[in-house]
Amino acid sequence: MSMLVLGLEGTAHTFGVGIADDKGNVLANVRDVYKPAAGGIHPTEAGKHHIDVAESVLEKAMADAKVEWKDVDFIAYSAGPGLAPCLLATLEFAQKLGREKGKLLLPVNHCVAHVEIGKQSTGATDPIVLYVSGGNTQVIGYAAKRYRVFGETLDIAIGNAIDTFIREAGGEFPGGPIMEKLAADARAKKGENAYIELPYVVKGMDLSFSGIVTAALQRLKTSSLEDICFSFQETCYAMLAEVTERALAHTGKNECLLTGGVAASKRLQEMLRIMCEERGARFFVCPSEFAGDCGANIAWTGLISAKSGQKRLKPEDADFNSRWRTDETEITWLK
Repeated sequence: MSMLVLGLEGTAHTFGVGIADDKGNVLANVRDVYKPAAGGIHPTEAGKHHIDVAESVLEKAMADAKVEWKDVDFIAYSAGPGLAPCLLATLEFAQKLGREKGKLLLPVNHCVAHVEIGKQSTGATDPIVLYVSGGNTQVIGYAAKRYRVFGETLDIAIGNAIDTFIREAGGEFPGGPIMEKLAADARAKKGENAYIELPYVVKGMDLSFSGIVTAALQRLKTSSLEDICFSFQETCYAMLAEVTERALAHTGKNECLLTGGVAASKRLQEMLRIMCEERGARFFVCPSEFAGDCGANIAWTGLISAKSGQKRLKPEDADFNSRWRTDETEITWLK
């Protein structure tokens, strides 16, 4: 008998509803993104945003999928990691739907969901995963019932670093597309001569980005924004490629998967593709519709979790964990 799962994503700025079936089809993937009036993300405001848009996003997802509640087997929801007010808003909406529609709930780790939708959508089977987003930066590989974290940021995530720099330089959220355009303009005008030295901070298998943001902002006094964006990208992405390559060498795996919101960066894709070609590894990029935060990721991962026997919960027994690490999740669906 086929299975149909509705997934709720709400860990940070995005509230999303996705619907997936066990044939690997995503029937709906609708989202609404909170954008702060000024500054970075305000967790309480983001949580309120999720509450405000939840019903309309759900309604559109159900319409897109052309399904009714009787067709839905259970509700998966993002239970962490993430911002507590956002996670709470998502949990309470899941509990409300569970009670009203008579559905059980299944908690999903947000980071694991990025990995699984990336594998499902690209055909990667056992990759080293570079997961880069506004809130997470991790190099991940599967071993012995866990997605092991081989390296990660020691302070802020790469997406946060880019957004912070662009915001402080006078740009808007999200910062990634702005930085990429300015960096491309600098490369077109000056080539490698646009490069300005910034701190390159790799500590073993871990990375640090906060010092790069500080140094880049200081260089605004003496250098053009275009040149700094070019240098910022080149430095940070080289750091990410180095750690990812080291994880490939350490594990002997021959696939690399790029996922998360920052996976949209064409320059990051290019650097990783070159690295993989030099190593003889296959390179995969999660499609843009799934790379960022979205309900489809949660729905699909909830589905394969349930298929492998993970217990579904009564609404009153469900909870969240804002610090739920990738490597704390038992991966019951892989050998």
